[in-house]
Amino acid sequence: MRNELLSPAEMAEVDRLTIAAGPLDGYRLMQRAGEAVAAAVLARYPGAKKVHVLCGPGNNGGDGYVVARLLAEAGVDVALWTSGKPRAGSDAALAAADCALEQHPLSAFAAEAGSLVVDAIYGAGLSKPLAGDAKGAVDAVTRLNLPVVAIDLPSGVSGESGEILGSAFRAALTVTFARKKPGHLLLPGRERCGEIVLADIGIRDEIIDAIAPRAFENRPGLWIANFPAPAVDTHKYRRGHASVFSGGPSATGAARLAALAAARSGAGAVTVLSPAKAMQVNAAHLTSIMLRKVDAIEDVHDLIGDRRPSAFVLGPGFGIGDKARDFTLAVLAKNRQDGGVEGLVLDADGITSFRNAASTLFEAAGRPDAPALIMTPHEGEFGRLFGDIAADKALSKLAKAREAARRANAVIVYKGADSVIASPDGRAGINSNGAPWLATAGSGDVLAGLIAGLLAQGMPAFEAACAGVWIHAEAGSRFGPGLIAEDLPLAMVPVLRELAQSAVR
Repeated sequence: MRNELLSPAEMAEVDRLTIAAGPLDGYRLMQRAGEAVAAAVLARYPGAKKVHVLCGPGNNGGDGYVVARLLAEAGVDVALWTSGKPRAGSDAALAAADCALEQHPLSAFAAEAGSLVVDAIYGAGLSKPLAGDAKGAVDAVTRLNLPVVAIDLPSGVSGESGEILGSAFRAALTVTFARKKPGHLLLPGRERCGEIVLADIGIRDEIIDAIAPRAFENRPGLWIANFPAPAVDTHKYRRGHASVFSGGPSATGAARLAALAAARSGAGAVTVLSPAKAMQVNAAHLTSIMLRKVDAIEDVHDLIGDRRPSAFVLGPGFGIGDKARDFTLAVLAKNRQDGGVEGLVLDADGITSFRNAASTLFEAAGRPDAPALIMTPHEGEFGRLFGDIAADKALSKLAKAREAARRANAVIVYKGADSVIASPDGRAGINSNGAPWLATAGSGDVLAGLIAGLLAQGMPAFEAACAGVWIHAEAGSRFGPGLIAEDLPLAMVPVLRELAQSAVR
């Protein structure tokens, strides 16, 4: 299955190019969309005593007219409710003309218990709050607690942002076409979609390729080609060396979680970089993870010169202030080619330390040969570095992450149940396998270490971040209730094993 996501504008362009290329015209595409929805209704709800089809005036409504006609031809008791007339000569007008069912005004909508609703009022392109007859229908369906099959996207959900535009249906099933839209994955819209069925209506892959989409659903197909697969004759340093900066004696656990995740990811060597006063505490808890004293900038330079770690993690439990900023800038000052440092994962305290010095960080990351910078902020940390972007209500989470990545010259992992991973070059992934069990202390430290471990093994920064987010979420989902952060590194093992088997080249 392809991973591209299409914005409403991109989907409209894909439709246009498909029609221009032939042999399908717009009405035939509409018929195929209606056929896919009708088939889903008949398969999933064979016992529905009545189906209410709600049609708007646009192409989404046109799909609904096709659905109503096909269900009636199949012997289903169908009631057709309409809001506004399709534009004369449009494909939707043709569909309405071909549907002989009596039309009832949506303003008078009423339904009975045990019936099913097909939502064909508006699709993914809605950009203003739902109002009038449409809002009344949403309220009535919600009050009756009727199951809803949505065409393309539940009416009231923005296909661009996943925002609820005033009011929206809560679908049990959403049938969409060609590719998913960002609104299918971004919250809160994702929760309104129910199960999502992606129907093939004849739009060819090469037409989608022609518009070069830059947003993707974050699944293994997006990055598996870059997933590390060690050679038979490899050794530990050839598998990458990841180093994690530790905090003081009372804040060492976060760094050890990150270090263990980096090791589990496959990094051949992992070192915890500890202040002298925390060496004993760290040593008491580490076995396969190496330990090195790092108190000053000189120690960082010596480490890079002596041991040549390829990836760093800074932030988990580290503390906020000058030291975090100095160590971050020291790593980013190395030339990737000369020093062998591939990248730095900046998390937690490392991000917050640049709250009043963001431009310094962004300039350091923007040097042509600087190591890659990956930042993993949750919503609060995102606002500390990108306050104006965070406050812009006109931007979706996807757009915010992209703009932050461009400004920071960094890969941004904007964390949450719908984590967005964005690259400075405009590519972005939206994660869809998030698990509530990951909302536990230390989970983010594990994610930072996992990404660094993949980065150390040679994965490019964007792909490493996407893979880390997906693996982290998948491990959490499979483990389920009772998960704590200490469980995650071991819970990742079966997921990593399956990926390694599929990545063998």
